[in-house]
Amino acid sequence: MSDEERIQEAMKIILFAGNARVHCMNALRAIEDENIDLAHVEMKLSNQEIVSAHKIQTNAISEETQGKKTEYSLLFAHAQDTLMTIYSEINITKRLIKIFEKQQKQYTQFEKRLAKLEEERN
Repeated sequence: MSDEERIQEAMKIILFAGNARVHCMNALRAIEDENIDLAHVEMKLSNQEIVSAHKIQTNAISEETQGKKTEYSLLFAHAQDTLMTIYSEINITKRLIKIFEKQQKQYTQFEKRLAKLEEERN
């Protein structure tokens, strides 16, 4: 891979990862607004973007393992750092969605029990 190609690949990783971050942040805002359906949609979009970035990284690593030597690129290293950081943000957001869903379920069960008690009281 030429230096120019390596730069282009690094920029694609940064672009896809950045798009993934935007969707991830949108999902977090949706959680704040108690819109779990929108959070799921945004996380699906985030996942699509991060997979695109990861494929580029995997191809570059695969080429190197096949003996195709390339010079070290600070930009490519930055792209990989960006990818992994955002991937971590995505994983945390997925966990937050699960936590929120569990709390919503518990709250709904509580409301049903409370309504039943009030009904019995009357």
